[in-house]
Amino acid sequence: MLELKALVFQVKHAGRMLVGMPDYDTYVAHRQAYHPDKPIMTYEEFFRDRQESRYGGGDGVTRCC
Repeated sequence: MLELKALVFQVKHAGRMLVGMPDYDTYVAHRQAYHPDKPIMTYEEFFRDRQESRYGGGDGVTRCC
């Protein structure tokens, strides 16, 4: 059963990366590890930010570091 969960996670992760949508949990883990003093976006803010980054809007910067 654990292998099936890992497979489902990998398929979902690959699908999100194919459409340019990074995983929210990975974003939160990165922020907590490397930017613990900075606020963490909600899932809705994260989703909107990623859409604007991919399809326009903002200043074109797509990475935090």
